[in-house]
Amino acid sequence: MKEILIFAGTTEGRKLSEYLAESGVAHTICVATEYGEIVLHPHPLVKVHQGRMDQEAIREFIQAGEYLAVVDATHPYAKIVTDHIKGAMEGMTVPYLRLKRDMQTGKEGAQMHWFDSVEACAKALEETRGNILLTTGSKDLAKYCISEEVRNRLYVRVLPSVESISLCTQQGICGKQILAMQGPFTEEMNTAVIRQYHISCLVTKETGVSGGYQEKLKAAEQAGIPVFVVGHPLEEGMFFPELCEKLSGIIGRSLAKKETMEISLAGIGMGSRNSMTKEVWDAIEHADILLGAKRMLEGFEAGTEKKAYYQAKDIIPYLKEIQEKNGFSEKKKVVVLFSGDTGFYSGCKTLYHALLEEIEKGQLQASVKILPGISSVAYLASCIGESYEDALVTSIHGKKIYNLVKKIQREKKTYLLLSGLKDIHALGQALVNADMTDCQIVAGYQLSYPGEKISRLTPEECRELKEEGLYTCLIRNPGAVEKKITPGIADEEFERAKVPMTKEEVREVSLCKMNLHKNAVVYDIGSGTGSIAVEIAALSDEIMVYALEQKEEAVALIQKNREKFSLENIAVLKAKVPEGLSELPAPTHAFIGGSGGNMKEILSVLYEKNPRMRVVINAISMETICEIREVLSLFPIENEEVLQLQASRAKKAGSYHLMRAENPVWICAFNFCEQAAKEGEQASI
Repeated sequence: MKEILIFAGTTEGRKLSEYLAESGVAHTICVATEYGEIVLHPHPLVKVHQGRMDQEAIREFIQAGEYLAVVDATHPYAKIVTDHIKGAMEGMTVPYLRLKRDMQTGKEGAQMHWFDSVEACAKALEETRGNILLTTGSKDLAKYCISEEVRNRLYVRVLPSVESISLCTQQGICGKQILAMQGPFTEEMNTAVIRQYHISCLVTKETGVSGGYQEKLKAAEQAGIPVFVVGHPLEEGMFFPELCEKLSGIIGRSLAKKETMEISLAGIGMGSRNSMTKEVWDAIEHADILLGAKRMLEGFEAGTEKKAYYQAKDIIPYLKEIQEKNGFSEKKKVVVLFSGDTGFYSGCKTLYHALLEEIEKGQLQASVKILPGISSVAYLASCIGESYEDALVTSIHGKKIYNLVKKIQREKKTYLLLSGLKDIHALGQALVNADMTDCQIVAGYQLSYPGEKISRLTPEECRELKEEGLYTCLIRNPGAVEKKITPGIADEEFERAKVPMTKEEVREVSLCKMNLHKNAVVYDIGSGTGSIAVEIAALSDEIMVYALEQKEEAVALIQKNREKFSLENIAVLKAKVPEGLSELPAPTHAFIGGSGGNMKEILSVLYEKNPRMRVVINAISMETICEIREVLSLFPIENEEVLQLQASRAKKAGSYHLMRAENPVWICAFNFCEQAAKEGEQASI
């Protein structure tokens, strides 16, 4: 079987070997020393030849094997070895490929990166992260300042002359970025500057002994940062991605792409170092790239590239761009920071699934994992010695929660995440408006930070707070009232005036026939006083009800009843149907209490918006019943139920109770059936 032959002994050669092994490509790798063999990862497809060879020995070695291509991945300065390989292959038909050292991957010694021109060096700096120490003087400064992003990270060491400083200011280098100093500089001096200004990359010219070149290299090596050197002659060959593409063509198949990123979605607790898990802290310390909200990124080392991205729409395009630039080089470690715990009211879930989708589609070569954190609720509970397994835990941090006051009314304890001062002001006001002034609020402010404070407040005192920052609260409600789990609000409790209203018994049966579920989206068409909308919305805070009426008086009554029962999950719309339905989200259920003679048109729109929804219709006249039966014959339906309901209520007359009958009401319930419609279409073809 023909193989690939690699002359290595460098990081690039080892990476090429690993990449070919992962791709299932057999190859032989030649190294000169025992150490060169030790650092290689053993693999069944890899054979290693250790020992130095001259030109003739190389020729004999190549001729003795069957090779598809020979890759020269020796050190850039090993010119003699490269000449021997080229000389040995003269007259051979086997392709010779030179693997050129990637500017971003050289790791031996002081991490040297060579450039033949200032322009090339300046361009490469755009791909770095952190602060840059420029020791090439002021002459070529303009070329390094073309990129504003690079310019803002430069610390420029120049002579303390008016001319040099003037050139700096002309290029937009501000005072704190100018290090006006006279050499020579010792290794210790260079090291001190690197540490003082958190330098992540040093730029120099190959100036020799008199220019303090070796002292710069030693200081950079001591600090563990790369050195960009202008003056290295051009090297022939191909960088890693290009060479791999070339090998793909020679081998006759695509090579498997390696993961280019290791993505961790990390919960950082409240944000202080002490509230993070060791796993999260270790991930941050070893990260190449840190992403997250701006406030979360503050305080981390400048040596890590940081971007204030925390949403999938920003993060995914950025990671794809990094992947494109990174090619097949060393795997990048990316950490995305989330406040609190990643599984507790966090944006982590959305990003996690978005990343998985991109990975499955092959758009990202990456792995992704979640690192949990400590939530502020858990932290506050530990501070005050109060459990949270028997409490309602919810959040208004950056999100809308329907019926928050009603939730608090039903619970003895509520833990609540808030965004800031505005939220705790609103909480206090809402409790005051609901006459819940006996509630006790334990407010945790800036938890885990030096300014941490835990206060016990009344709702009125919440409105008076002045300190901006993050709050987490425990709300104790001594007057908690258990939530009803059945419909059944008495007719007398509704604001009614002269607007017709579906009576209590009919509401209860109609609601049962609707088969409602959590997260239902319900249209209440011809809502009247809004009694049906109120009953539905009160069943679950997760249900959303759209109450539609075209009469001004009725719309005003629905608004009053919505406010009376504190139900924020009802949207009241003055609209004629079916026209008023067009802009609404697709429904899962609809109740039709009044159609205004447009039953067919209403059902047509409902079927178009959701051909599997549940519909319940109330009718009191024979004409309406006939219309319903005729219209329904035009639609595919299933699970049909039709019943007539007549209820009588006892009314006291002296010492007797007399029964007074209510008007009979027809209730028609059914599901649209999409499959039946498709079958009917197919049968007509």
